[in-house]
Amino acid sequence: MARLWQDPSKFHSSEWATANRMQRVSIEAQKSRSECMIAESWRLLDEIEKTTQKTQSDVNKKIEQRREEIKFWKQELDSKLEQIVHETEVLLTFKNRLERALESCKEPLVVAQKCLLYRQRRVGIDLMCDEVEQELVKEVEVLQGIIALLGHTLEQANEQIRQNRSAKYNLEMDLKDKFTALTIDDYCASLTNDTPDIIYADNAVKTEGNFVSPEDWIDFSNINVEKADKQRNNSLALRALIDNILLQTANDMRKQCEMVNIAFRNRVKEVKDAKHKLETLLAMVMDETASQEKNIASLKKAIADKEGPVKVAQTRLEVRNHRPNVELCYDRVQHGLMSEVQEIAKNIQRQEALAQAETELKGLSRKQLSLEEEIKVKENTLYIDEVLCMQMRESVYINNF
Repeated sequence: MARLWQDPSKFHSSEWATANRMQRVSIEAQKSRSECMIAESWRLLDEIEKTTQKTQSDVNKKIEQRREEIKFWKQELDSKLEQIVHETEVLLTFKNRLERALESCKEPLVVAQKCLLYRQRRVGIDLMCDEVEQELVKEVEVLQGIIALLGHTLEQANEQIRQNRSAKYNLEMDLKDKFTALTIDDYCASLTNDTPDIIYADNAVKTEGNFVSPEDWIDFSNINVEKADKQRNNSLALRALIDNILLQTANDMRKQCEMVNIAFRNRVKEVKDAKHKLETLLAMVMDETASQEKNIASLKKAIADKEGPVKVAQTRLEVRNHRPNVELCYDRVQHGLMSEVQEIAKNIQRQEALAQAETELKGLSRKQLSLEEEIKVKENTLYIDEVLCMQMRESVYINNF
């Protein structure tokens, strides 16, 4: 019966106490560890919160700094864009000046070439390479040289305008990207933890792909700015060159045009003087011809008037030569008859003078014809130079381009 009351599965009271104590110690240890864990969790949460806030604050500052950088470069690009646009507009006006200058060279060149062509119609001794022709040839060469120079300069202007527009395009594209980037960063700066449309985007966390370094980013815009500055400076230099070329070419054209006009005036004066002298000589020849004609008429009349007396005198001498012996005396009658014979000799000489006078008259007639032809040559030259050429050149007026 005593053995029935002692169950081997039951624990002793000391074991019970020990078990309770161990349970309490274990729970207290677990509680202590839990409390430490809770404390560590709160510390960790606090640290994470502070770190997160600090990191977010740092990112916000970096976003703000980035926005300021973009704004700075955007202002730089805006400034350079405004400058290159203005410079291109000004260069376009210079291009128009070049085109007007080229157009205005056409008429003087045509006039000079027509003058050379007209002057080929001169005849006789007047068809000569005189100072007028030399200056006209020089004027054609000057005008052709100016046209070639202006054409080359116009090509340079067109190329510079193209370069300016290329720089402008690069600035505009860069500005467009800067505007987009600034808009994006403005939006990013406006985001907070309470913004309703924020999302998880795990795939956004990447560094590979088309990302460039900040240095490359700065270099890209800096290159665009430097290119714009370079093209603007080139454009300024080209405008100065164009201005100088237009001024110099206009002066050269005016100077050569005046040289041609002076040569024309001098030549017309020379031809008029020569024509006047020829007309004076023609008047003298015509007067001399009239005098010679009168002289020939007088000689013919004198010879005709002496025919009767000559026959009488010769007959008397012939008859008196037949007087006999001592009657063949050299008396006063014979002396008179001999005087008449001498006059006959003089009349014969007058007949030779008549032939000579008629020869001189023919020579005077040839001289008169030659003078009249030469005067016509001078009139033709004057018509070409004074009427055709000089009047046509009055329409040529050279302005500053």
